[in-house]
Amino acid sequence: MSVTGAVVLAVALAVTVAAVRWARTRNGALRGADGEEADTIPTAVLEELGVRPADAELTVVQFSTAFCGPCRATRARLQQLQATRPGLAYVDVDAESHLDAVRALDVRRTPTLLYLRRDGSLLGRSSGAPRAEELTALVDAHTGARDGWGG
Repeated sequence: MSVTGAVVLAVALAVTVAAVRWARTRNGALRGADGEEADTIPTAVLEELGVRPADAELTVVQFSTAFCGPCRATRARLQQLQATRPGLAYVDVDAESHLDAVRALDVRRTPTLLYLRRDGSLLGRSSGAPRAEELTALVDAHTGARDGWGG
């Protein structure tokens, strides 16, 4: 292998490692809604999906697909949280059956979670499976729940 080939290989490996690290830090991480996004979320689309943010302190809308493993784990965690936190509402949406909503809400992968305040404004969103402890902390922070279950 020539020196040029070795340098190109080393640069390609460095770029790949950096990209993988960047992707891992973004997977499941909550991204807060900026003012513009919070104002422009299509509430009519959410209403068609049966989402009623006024019914709870925090509403989590999860877009899932049938064969998504992280979707199942996230669904189970959210159902567990919903059972112990009365201020939490959870809506699971089959992304494949609601393609218009997927496009309107810019869902690009599953699971994608939208976190809505009682007034219907977007608190934030995450793509990929959130870490269980981070999801619990987010729910507790916005529902005021504190229990002895240990998360």
